[in-house]
Order: sequence, then structure tokens, then C-alpha cells
Amino acid sequence: MDLVEACRAFVGVGEYGSFTVGAASARVSQPVASRRVAALEQRFGEQLFERTSRRAVLTPFGRDMLPAARQLVQAADVLLDEAEAVKQKPWRLAVPGICTTAGLARLVADARSQGVRLDLRVAAPARRLELVHAQQVRAAVLAVPAAEATWSVRLGLAGARDPGVRRVYAETLRVGRACSGPARRIWLQPEDDVPHIRDPLTRLRDAVGLRPAQLAVAPDLTTAAAEVLADAPDLTTAPAEVRAGAPGPAAPPAEARVTGDLLLCSPAQAAELGLHWRPLGEIALSRGFVLAAAGDGNPQHVEARLGDAVARCLGADTPAGGDGGPAA
Repeated sequence: MDLVEACRAFVGVGEYGSFTVGAASARVSQPVASRRVAALEQRFGEQLFERTSRRAVLTPFGRDMLPAARQLVQAADVLLDEAEAVKQKPWRLAVPGICTTAGLARLVADARSQGVRLDLRVAAPARRLELVHAQQVRAAVLAVPAAEATWSVRLGLAGARDPGVRRVYAETLRVGRACSGPARRIWLQPEDDVPHIRDPLTRLRDAVGLRPAQLAVAPDLTTAAAEVLADAPDLTTAPAEVRAGAPGPAAPPAEARVTGDLLLCSPAQAAELGLHWRPLGEIALSRGFVLAAAGDGNPQHVEARLGDAVARCLGADTPAGGDGGPAA
């Protein structure tokens, strides 16, 4: 027997003195209300009503029980309302700044289809860790080494010009003694200013003989992309025969065409910015991400509901539950 629903029928009939009207107030049929009241009487071992052909009159026992039954029904309604409010309360989720506006919108929409309303907080890696530790968010997508990750995103170098090679080697950025021009730089965005990405690049920079300033961290992706796009070829000033697609002078060697600053990014980011992406020749780098829940929360519970949506938002090569390594 559902005690709350039985009491709801009892209260309705007791307040209106009629099984028909009381059943309607409890939003059930008259036979259902009768069965529920009968089950309650059997449970109590006492009659609640004196039944006549026209009315249902409370017995002394029924009059004494009615206030308690009414309180139970009201408490149950408050509990149900509170549960609905909690379900509608947004989940605060801290996410990386690498996600596009379209990707974030898709994540919110996908979560909505799972009955979850998201309140996103876009933040840098260190800040996301602070937010989840301080329990200012319900969960956070944290940056971790690819070997520890649930999702991974390949990284490479992207430039404004097509390099004409399958891989870009950092050593090709080395400045010769006779070179008088500015040294080309590799730009990192804040999301990649983490030890498991920055440190291998720093060691590579030193190993191939680049200058310290040739590995730079930008304050945001916009600044980094602007530095790279500043080197974009201006076709409006190119010779007419080149703009028209007519054969021009012979192309320079591939190494010579790798010019301008480069952005460390994912293939998806490069495509969004209109840049030419290539893998880094000397080492393989990937962003790694895991979902961490605040406090005593269960990240597996959150991941089970939102894992696929988060993976799509990140542009991950490895779906939730994968091995965390970079894609082949």
C-alpha cells in the first residue's frame, strides 16, 4: 500500500464527506479512492468512515486520524516540490576555454536532453582545479597527462601558410647566425600552459637550439591566433596571375615555405581559425582531460550522464571510457 496516496484519498473523502467528490480532489476515480481507504482501514485495524447511501461520515477514530493524515500529505507534497526544484537547479560545470561557442551550446543542449540543466564556468586549468576544490562548481573538466586521461585531444602546430610538409619540426625554427629577421615563435594558449605540455616543449626548444623567447605563452587564444594570423599571405597584393590561379614562379623548397609564427593547437581549433595544422615532428603531444566531482560527489555518476557530450565539446580523439591515449 502506498501510505501517502491512501492518506490523500482519506483526507479528500474526509474533507468533502463524499467518496465521489473526495476521489476527484485526490485526482483518482471513486473505486480507487474506496480501495485505498479500505486498505488504510485494514492497516489501522479501525474504520475511518460510517458509510451511508449518500455520505461518508467520519468515525471518532477517523476524526482523530484526519489531522495527522493531512500533515503527512502536505509534507509529501512539499518533498515532491523540493525534489522537482532540485532537479531543475543548474549543475555548475567548469570547462576549458578551448571549447567553441557552438560546442558549449551543444553541450548544454545535450545535457538538457538528459534532464540536466548546466551552468557553465569557462576557466583556465588552474582555476578549474580551484573551483572544484572549493566546491564552487559541481564538477570540473581537469587537465591531466594523456596517460591519465578519460579524453585526449591531439596537438600540433598550425600556421597561416601551408607548410607543404606532412610534419613540422621545431628545429626548422632555429635562427641562423646570418638571419637578421625576427625569430619565429611557437605560441601556447593558456589551456596548454601546464607542466605535462609546457615542459616537454621547453626541453625540445632547448634540445634543438631555439631561443627562450621562441616558446611563448599568450594571455588568451585570441592573442595567440592574432600573432599567427599576422603572417597570413595577402592575396590582394599578389601578382594578378597568381590571384587568378595562373602558373607562377616555381615554389620554394618545402622548408623555405614553413614561415611565420605557429600556434600549438588541436586540428579542430586550427580549422576554426583557418590555419594549416600539422603534427609536431619531434614529439607527440596531447591534451588530457578527466571529469572531477566536487566534495564527495561521484564523477562516474556525472560522467555516465554527460560523458559523451563533454567528449564532443572537447573535440576529443578518445571517447569516454577509452584508453586515454592519442588517436593513431
